[in-house]
Amino acid sequence: MGKIVVTEFVSLDGVMEAPGGGESYKHAGWTFEIDRGEEGDKFKFDELMEAEAQLLGRVTYEGFAAAWPTFQDEVGFADKMNNMPKYVVSSTLQSADWNNSTIISGDLVEEVQKLKDEVDGVILVAGSAQLVQGLIEHDLVDELRLMVFPVVLGGGKRVFGDTSDKKRLKLVDSKVVGDGIAILTYERAA
Repeated sequence: MGKIVVTEFVSLDGVMEAPGGGESYKHAGWTFEIDRGEEGDKFKFDELMEAEAQLLGRVTYEGFAAAWPTFQDEVGFADKMNNMPKYVVSSTLQSADWNNSTIISGDLVEEVQKLKDEVDGVILVAGSAQLVQGLIEHDLVDELRLMVFPVVLGGGKRVFGDTSDKKRLKLVDSKVVGDGIAILTYERAA
């Protein structure tokens, strides 16, 4: 059975937009201004290596697909990104040409449940603001990992949108890495 794990870089005011750059957002690349240290880098590396697949929204998928095939590194991060199965949720995308990619369309709840039945292990969701908000709304997130950077951006796409009801979470892990970045891991509360 698959486990949906949402992982986000987020500012203190909840902004997740363009943490690595590549977009027209006025603060694009904001995470590079704050050192996450060896422990923060290891957290992101281990997180990707444990994942069996990625689930992405169209905008994040297109950004990743444009960038990752050109990257190389000695530790295997780029190789894992480029070769692992990727599922992109989109009602408009006509093709998904990045290696090992599949387009998912239709009812979000049904499609994610099917994916969880097919993939045994962690299905990692990064970026993908609209998708993440839909997953949260429909109680499809099993774990939420927030790497909270000590900066207020003042505006931009936020991790959390309006929901039809409250969503209880339970903090299961926390630590501070690098220059004051808090890594908070939550699970859905029973």
